[in-house]
Formats: sequence, structure tokens, C-alpha cells
Amino acid sequence: MLLALTCAFALSQAYRTVAAIMAPSLAADFSLSAQQLGLFAATFHFAFGALQLFMGIGIDMHGVRRTVLAAFPLVIAGSAISWLASGFGMLIAGQVLIGIGCAPAFLVCTVFIAGQFPPARFAAVSGTVLGLGGFGLLFTGTPLAWLIEASSWRAGFAVLGVLSALAWLLILWVVREPERSAGQPRESLASAIRGFGSLLAMPHTLGIVALGSVTYAAFVTLRGLWLGPMLIERHGFSLIASGNVALLMSVSSMLGPVLFGRFDPGPATRRKWIVGCTLAGAALIAAMAFLPLPALDVGGSILFGLVSGYIVFQYADVRAAYPAAMTGRALSLFTMSMFLGVALMQWFTGVVASAAGVRGLPIFMVVLATIAAMLAAGALAFRWLPRPPSAVGFPASGGAGA
Repeated sequence: MLLALTCAFALSQAYRTVAAIMAPSLAADFSLSAQQLGLFAATFHFAFGALQLFMGIGIDMHGVRRTVLAAFPLVIAGSAISWLASGFGMLIAGQVLIGIGCAPAFLVCTVFIAGQFPPARFAAVSGTVLGLGGFGLLFTGTPLAWLIEASSWRAGFAVLGVLSALAWLLILWVVREPERSAGQPRESLASAIRGFGSLLAMPHTLGIVALGSVTYAAFVTLRGLWLGPMLIERHGFSLIASGNVALLMSVSSMLGPVLFGRFDPGPATRRKWIVGCTLAGAALIAAMAFLPLPALDVGGSILFGLVSGYIVFQYADVRAAYPAAMTGRALSLFTMSMFLGVALMQWFTGVVASAAGVRGLPIFMVVLATIAAMLAAGALAFRWLPRPPSAVGFPASGGAGA
């Protein structure tokens, strides 16, 4: 059942990274600016992130299977609209539908894991799922680049739409809801909303959300939006060559969560590892910004994909930071922060890219420096804002609830 749910997650990974390879073709066909390309890439993540709380409520009230089966047909519809798009507005509409349809894709996996596996195995199993989900990223590397050159970007949406329909059928066939115990009443909508309100009232939630909004966002913004344009415009790579780099970065991002998941340091030092890895990633992106060397941009992107696997530590941190009864809500809130963060970072880097172009500044230096600065800010917020009462490994901060 988990493997079937992971198929939908893998497709959501593909949809959220198509812009990196499609961007040059979309820009040529619809005369799009860098800011519009940023908006195109961000729309999926905004729709995806904005629906996380509602998807969490849906899972609490109706279960994993019913929620994903109800939402995922929108992915198929959005793919069809994107395939037929005659202008930028239709592209955005397609991305909205795809983002809403994919909204429960990873959340159902994490809730399923939290309910079916002991806490000690959460990081390892979720890391494996994140790694398997990376197969969706493989499609948006060399295969998508080849498909676009052989046909067009429209063929990419057509293929993804067909695969989405097959994934929906697989979930319908394989996944079953666990039996609800006799003494376990079905939660009401009002109580589910109050549960999310109690999460937001906890002082340590702010630091978790602040970091969650930039870590995965940095990976997806680089891999899913700027990698292809950077290699093509900064270094003269062909579309196929940039697709090959995207493929290698995707492979490294598949290995990273599995590797980090198997070496989870545990609650005593996990938060130190999270901060250290975030700052290391920021330093790597900053080096790419100010040293525009082909080998550094290629090798740095691949290494960043591997290092980004420490995000499984963040999921384990969220799992440990709240009572068991709040796990589903906490994971959905964290996932919402991740994908709204992706939308914000992709949109904002599009804005700074356009501003850099107007002022004659090196666009990719400014974009990468922005990503690095946002990563560093997130790490500092996570380090100094109030921590969970149960967290160890850092001295208590001066904030409330520390």
C-alpha cells in the first residue's frame, strides 16, 4: 500500500520540477519573462501548500485512501489543460489544479508511516519513501529534455497525465483504509480546525515552520526552476546536457534521504545536525553564486541534491516535537510550510532575477545568493527561536517556552 501511495508522490515530484527543463520552450512559445517563469513554477507549490491543512483535516476525518482518491483526478485535469494551453493563463490554471490534486501525495505517505511504523523507524522509512519519490525527478531530467526536443513541452504534460491516471487506478486497487476501532469516534470538522489552532499556539512551532519554509524550497527552486536556465545561459550547455545534470542531481537527491534516514542521530543531537547541514548547504549555494565555474555549478548542484536528504531529520524532529495525537496535524502543517516556502522562494527569485536583469547585474549570481541568504536566515531562526520542551542538544533560547 505504501508503494502505491509513493507512486502518486513520485508524480508530484515530477510536476513540481518540470519548469527547469520546460522553461526555455515555454519562454519562447509564450514570450515569458523570468518573473512569469518564476510565477509558473511557484503556482504549483502555492496551491499544493495552501491545501495542506485541508488535506490534513480530510485525512483525519475520511482517511488516507479516500482523500487521495478524491484529490488526484484534479492532477489529470490540470495536465490536460496544460497540454492544451494557448496562453500563460491556461498554464497557470493547469498548475493550480495539479498543485491541488498533488496536495495530499506526500502527506498521506507520512501519515501512513506514522500510523504503521514505530517512531524509531520513522526517519528511515520516510527517507526511503523520499528516495523512491525521486524517480519522478528522473523523468524531468534527460527523459523530459529528450521528449521536448523530439516533440514539444506539451508531450511532457501528456505523458505525465497518463501516468497520473495509472497511479490513481493503482491506489484505487491496492490501498485500503485501516479499520477504525470501536471506541475511536470520527472527528468533527470543528475539532480538527481547533487542533490546528492549538499547534499554531505552541511557541516552538514558529522555528520549525521558519526552517521548513526554506530547506526543501532551496532544493526545488534550484532543481525545479533555475538549474536548466543557469547551465544553458551561464555556461552554454545544450538542453540535453542540462537535462543530464538535472538527472544526476535527481539521483543524488534520491540517495540523500535514504542515507540520512539510516543515520538519524536521534533527538539528542538531531537539531544540531539540521542547523549544520542547512548552513553547509547555504555555503555551497553561495560559492556557486560568486564563483561562476561550470564544474562548480555542476558538481555543486549534484552535491546539494545529496546533502538535501537531511530533510528527513526535519520530519523526524516534527514527529518528536508534538504529542502522538497531534502527529498528523503537525506533519501537515510542516508540509504546508515547506511547499508555501517553495512557492515564495520561486516567485521571489523570479522577481530578483527580473530586477537584476534591469540593473545589469549577473542574474544567476543574484538568484543563488538570494537562495543562500534565505537558507541561512531559516537556520538562524530555527536555532534561536523557542525549541520544543522535549528537545535536547541545544541550550534553551531566551524566547518564551524555551
